Amino acid sequence: MRLIVRLVVLAIVTIFMAGSGVAQEETRPRQNSETVPSAVPAPADTRIPRNSRVYIEYMDGFETYLAAAIRKKEVPIVMVTDPALADFIISGNHETNNDPAFFTGDLHPTASATMQVVNVKTRVIIYADSSHRLIASRGERSTAEKLAKYLKKKIVDDEKKK
Repeated sequence: MRLIVRLVVLAIVTIFMAGSGVAQEETRPRQNSETVPSAVPAPADTRIPRNSRVYIEYMDGFETYLAAAIRKKEVPIVMVTDPALADFIISGNHETNNDPAFFTGDLHPTASATMQVVNVKTRVIIYADSSHRLIASRGERSTAEKLAKYLKKKIVDDEKKK
């Protein structure tokens, strides 16, 4: 019964919101110089070209693991220390749990990390990934290497799409 009531309320709210949006659009006069935007926006360029300059933001120490993993996995980018020189910015976060949970039988540390790559000019998120390691004996290092591996794969795949 509660589910039916919730669905009815949701339908009423949706109809009201849609109706008020249409009414506002109809009553608003159009200027002669105003252009009507196209219904479909142009697709954003989501490629990361080889040898792009990339700045890695501060991630509470994880940025050094990520930079080392990018070098180890030979990701074809140029890392810079000044965000003003960068074509892309990598940001993200990480979390490690080194406390074993004896009551669940989990005796290994866990680690997880996320990252996103943003095009500086367009402010479009080009790439995002996450890594969660249930058995992370190397902790942040293994999560950073996984993120670097798949970033390299994206760059190589982007080259093939040209």
